[in-house]
Amino acid sequence: MNEIGEFDVAIVGAGDVGAAIARELARFQLRVVLFDAGDVGAGTSKANTAILHTGFDARPGTLEAKLVPRGHALLSAYAEQVGIPVERTGALLVAWNEAELGRLGEIEENACACGHEPLGRVSAEQLYEREPDLGPGALAALEVPGEAIICPWTPPLAYATQALLAGVEIRRYERVTGLAATPDGWQLRTPAGAVGARWLINAAGLYADELHRQAGFDGFTVTPRRGELIVFDKLARPLVSQIVMPVPTSRTRGVLITPTVFGNVMLGPTAEDVTDKRATGTTAAGIERLRTLGRRLLPALVDYEVTATYAGLRAATEHDDYQLILDPDSRYVCAAGIRSTGLTASMAIAEWVREQLGDAGLELRETADGLPEIRMPNLGERSLRPYQDAERIAADPAYGEIVCLCERVTWGELRDALAAPLTPRDLDGLRRRTRVLTGRCQGFYCAAQVGRALEAGGR
Repeated sequence: MNEIGEFDVAIVGAGDVGAAIARELARFQLRVVLFDAGDVGAGTSKANTAILHTGFDARPGTLEAKLVPRGHALLSAYAEQVGIPVERTGALLVAWNEAELGRLGEIEENACACGHEPLGRVSAEQLYEREPDLGPGALAALEVPGEAIICPWTPPLAYATQALLAGVEIRRYERVTGLAATPDGWQLRTPAGAVGARWLINAAGLYADELHRQAGFDGFTVTPRRGELIVFDKLARPLVSQIVMPVPTSRTRGVLITPTVFGNVMLGPTAEDVTDKRATGTTAAGIERLRTLGRRLLPALVDYEVTATYAGLRAATEHDDYQLILDPDSRYVCAAGIRSTGLTASMAIAEWVREQLGDAGLELRETADGLPEIRMPNLGERSLRPYQDAERIAADPAYGEIVCLCERVTWGELRDALAAPLTPRDLDGLRRRTRVLTGRCQGFYCAAQVGRALEAGGR
């Protein structure tokens, strides 16, 4: 078998968490390689609810309760630095019956136990003044000011781009098919050959339990939890100004209504445990359940056109906390069971991994130049988009030539994406980098032109 190269650290999984770890380790004089069976951020990370969580509802004393608030602070600052769209909408946690009303005090106490600022009580009258289109019957709410909406696609691409420019080797579309412990660490087998690494980091998401067992460990099993969502047309956006959350249960945060940074309104997710780790299709039953709930929570919403439906799989385990594990003797780290808060906590998890590696003896000498500065393409509606930027269009008319009419994506943006360090290899990758094909017509108008551009590597 061909030995391609030796690394200090090999990371398996280039979702939010794996890409964040790669970026964090890129600050040091280490040889790092990042593997993924597909594109960066193309697994569970691309299909989440796109919320920047505060951690108010985490279980006190857990790693999640510690790392989500830290991740919120880190990602908020990073988003501003590199241009990831964030809107600080805040959230309202609404009680719709007496049982839920009785739980509000418990939720307030839980938030305080997690170190969260006190949640504000909102009366029914105040609630309907803020959100007049809510369905009738809400009794009260808790206000969570720090909750925000974020672009779900840009963070892992930003992490990985910065890591790549800092010298991390990123091997997309290269599945790790086997592991073997060696006297010096690990040998990872892929279709391209074998790779040696002193340390192995498992951030494989839905497949983290399988890799964990290949590495000789046990202790958790990933059971995919399918969450189906409906994305409504941009004309529905005035119906809701904040994230509207249900009172959570021990198993799920429940079905919520949230605006998106792209200007839509989203309803979901459902929560259904499945056995197939590829079961990302929506179901008639799931969509009907959401429409029934939507008709009660925000009656006018279901009268608007549906732009898209999709399903994401959360990497749930039998444990109610992150499975962050370090075995110094084996030089092995596992970051699994992250579930729906993985995007928010990603940079804090990366920080935890780096600290644990340092404590375990990995020499961490910072590079002289630090991480390269980057600026990601703006995909959000609240900041100036290229088609709106007269100066940019004057300098380069391609930014004024719209190819995707629904989402106002220009040829200049497609060209830039196809020339970026992490070039998309398929339409899904181009979609996550530009918003092309995501609008009302779902590519009916522009897919052929976009496909030809992808094949040609540009216009």
